Amino acid sequence: MTGRTDPGSTAQQRAETGSRGTTATERPADRGRTAADDAEGARPADTVVAVEGLSKRFGSGPDATTAVDDVSLSIERGAIVGLLGPNGAGKTTLVKSILGMVLPDEGSVHIDGVDARERPRAAYSRVDALLEGARNDYWRLTVRENLRYFATISGVDPDSVQARHDRLLERLDLADHADTAVRDLSRGMKQKVSLASVLAGGADVVFLDEPTLGLDVESARTLQTELRRLAADEGLTVVLSSHNMDVVETVCDRVVIMSEGQVIADDAVEALLGGSDTHEIHVTSADFDENLLATLRERFALAVVERRDRGAHVAATVDSDGLYDLMATLRAHDVTLDRVRTVEPDLEDVFVDITGTEERR
Repeated sequence: MTGRTDPGSTAQQRAETGSRGTTATERPADRGRTAADDAEGARPADTVVAVEGLSKRFGSGPDATTAVDDVSLSIERGAIVGLLGPNGAGKTTLVKSILGMVLPDEGSVHIDGVDARERPRAAYSRVDALLEGARNDYWRLTVRENLRYFATISGVDPDSVQARHDRLLERLDLADHADTAVRDLSRGMKQKVSLASVLAGGADVVFLDEPTLGLDVESARTLQTELRRLAADEGLTVVLSSHNMDVVETVCDRVVIMSEGQVIADDAVEALLGGSDTHEIHVTSADFDENLLATLRERFALAVVERRDRGAHVAATVDSDGLYDLMATLRAHDVTLDRVRTVEPDLEDVFVDITGTEERR
C-alpha cells in the first residue's frame, strides 16, 4: 500500500509502508513474498482478502465505542464488492483496519495469504486505496507525471506500463489533459486523476471510497465500465464504498452491509434484490373516490396519492400477502383498473429494509 492518503509524504516514507505491485503478466510470481508467506497462505487460492474476527474499540471504560465488532469476511480474486452501511456503521474503520492504517484490537487480516500484521510490506505490496476527503495526488505534477510517479513507488518501471497509462488516460477522458498540472483541473477531473493513479501501477486489490464523487454521469459510467473490464480481464479485486446505490448495484458482484459495527448482510447483488418481499404497486383508476381512498389509507401503506380530474393514482408498498389483499379490496369496490404498474425493489429499498435507515446520497 502506498499511503495515498498523504501525498505530502516523501517517496521513501511511502516505500517503507509497502509498494504497489504490477499485474500478473508484469511481475515475477514471487515478488514481495517469502517462503514463510507461502507456507502460511493455506486459504483457497482465489481468496485475496481474508478478515477474521476483526474488532476495534475507541476509548475505554463506559465511554468506549465499538466501531467494528467481530467482523469476518473473505473476498475472491476479481470480485467487485460493495461495502454499505449508514453513517457510523463502522465501514471506514473496517477499511482502515484492513489497510493497516488503524491497528485492530482483535482479529487478523490476510492479503493474498500473507498476514498483514506479521509481514505488512509483503501483504500490502499489491494493494492501493483511494479514500474520500484525502488529497490523493500531487497537484503540482501533471496528470501523466502523477501516473508515472505512483507506478514508480509501486516498484514498477513506468516505461513498462506506458500502454496501461495511455489506456487509462483515454478511457477516463484525461488524454487531452495529460500534460496539465492537476491543480489546474476541475474537481471532477481531479477525481479521475486520483482513480487513474490508483490503477497506474497495476495493483491487484484496490479500495475505493466514493470513487464517483464529483464525476458527471458519463464519467461515472466510464469508470464503472473500466472497473468491470479490469476485474474480468486482469483479475483486479475491488472493494467499493459509496452512498450512490445505483453505482453499487451496477458495478458490484456482491454487497456487504454493516450496521453498528457488524456485518448484517453479505450476498450477491441479485440475491439481495430477489430476496425482498416488498412490492410497490402503482394503480390508476377513475373509480377512486374519497371514501375508497380513506379505506386504502387505513389498510395499506400508501406512498403516493395523486388526485386526477376523474379518480386518482395511488402507490402502495405491500408484501406478497398485501398485494393479494389490495387486489381483493379493489375488486370488492368494483374498481376498474385503468393502469397497473409494479416497481421492483432496487438496492436502496433493500438497504432500507435491512438497516431501517435511508442512505444519504
